[in-house]
Amino acid sequence: MPQGGVPLGKYFGIPVRLHWSWFIIFVLVTWILGASYFPGTYPGWNRVTYWGIGAATSILFFVSVLLHELAHSRVAQAAGMQVKSITLFIFGGVSQIGQEPGKPAVEFRMAIAGPGTSLVLGGIFWAIFFAARHSVEPLAGLAFWLGYINVALAIFNLIPGFPLDGGRVLRSILWWRSGNVRSATRTASTIGRGVGFLFIFGGIALIFLNRSYWLNGIWLALIGWFLDNAAVGSYRQVALQDMLQGHTVSEVMTRDCQAIPPTATVEQTVHDYILNSGRRCFPVVEDGQALGMVTLHNIKGIARELWPKKTVREVMTPLDKVKSVGPNDGLSTAMQLLNDDDLNQLPVTEGHSIVGMIARDNLLSFIHARAELGM
Repeated sequence: MPQGGVPLGKYFGIPVRLHWSWFIIFVLVTWILGASYFPGTYPGWNRVTYWGIGAATSILFFVSVLLHELAHSRVAQAAGMQVKSITLFIFGGVSQIGQEPGKPAVEFRMAIAGPGTSLVLGGIFWAIFFAARHSVEPLAGLAFWLGYINVALAIFNLIPGFPLDGGRVLRSILWWRSGNVRSATRTASTIGRGVGFLFIFGGIALIFLNRSYWLNGIWLALIGWFLDNAAVGSYRQVALQDMLQGHTVSEVMTRDCQAIPPTATVEQTVHDYILNSGRRCFPVVEDGQALGMVTLHNIKGIARELWPKKTVREVMTPLDKVKSVGPNDGLSTAMQLLNDDDLNQLPVTEGHSIVGMIARDNLLSFIHARAELGM
C-alpha cells in the first residue's frame, strides 16, 4: 500500500492523501489532454483554454477516483469495518481497510459500490455533455472525456481478477458457494495474476509491434505488473490470516520479560540490558506495577552525552500510549498491529501488568513451522 504524501483532510472520518506518484500521472494526463486530445478534437479553442480545461479535467478525474474509493469505504464503514485511509497514487486510488470482510455479502456490496459509483458519474458527465454541447463547448469537452473515463474505469475494475473490484465480486460469489474464503481467494488471485500477465505481454507486444504507441505499451505493462504483485500479496495476506485463525497470543508470546526500573539511566539500560540480551524493547516496572515501555527507538532520540543523566522514566513510552495485545487475543490481531505500525514486538498485558512479549520473529517462526508441517 502506498505510504506518505500530501494530506487532503478527512471525509466521513477517513484521512485522504495524495501519494507523491500522483503528481506524475496528473502532469501526464494534463499534458495529453492539453497538448493532444483537446486540440485534436476541438481545433477552435485558444492555448489557454486547452491547458486550463486539460488541468481541470485531470483534477476532476482524480476527484472521480476519490469518489469511487469513498463508495467502497462507506460500505465498509456501514458494515462496522475500520477504514484507516484513502490514498490517491499513480495507478488510481486505494482504501486501507482494517480487516477483510467477515461475510461474502459484505464483500460483494463493498466491491460493487466502486464501479457502480463510476458508472453513475459517467452518466452525470455525459448528461452535462449533451446539455452543453451546443452552448459551452469547453464544458462539453470536459464532460464528455470524464464521462468516457469513468465508464472505462468501471469496466476495467469489473475485470474478474483479484484484487480488482470484479475479482472481489468473483471471490464473494465463490466464497458464498464454497464457504471457504481461502480457496475462493486462491482462485480469484490466480485469475488476477493471469489478467496481470496478459496486460504485461500485451504491453510488450504493443511496444514492439507499433512504435507509435510505445508509451501506451509501457503503461499497460506497468499496470499488469502492479496487478500481478497485488494478487500475490492479497492471497498471501488472506492465507496467513487463515493459518493464524483460532490461535491466540498466549501460544507464541515469551513470558521471561526482563523488567527495567524507572530509575535506571539510559547508559545502564544500553549496556546492562540491550547489548547483553539483543532485545529492543523492555517493560518498565516499579513495585510490581508496569509504568511503560522503553525501546531502542526511544533511546536513539537521546543525545549520546545525555545517556548517563537521563533516566528510563524520562524517555519511556507510558503504558497508556503503548500498543499492546492481551494473551487471549488472536494471533491475526497481533500480526495486524505489528504490520500496521511497523513494530518488531508488542507487550502482552493483563490489567496494569505486562505478562509477556510477542515479537515479529516469534510469529514468523510459528507461521513457518505450520507451513512446513502442512497445517
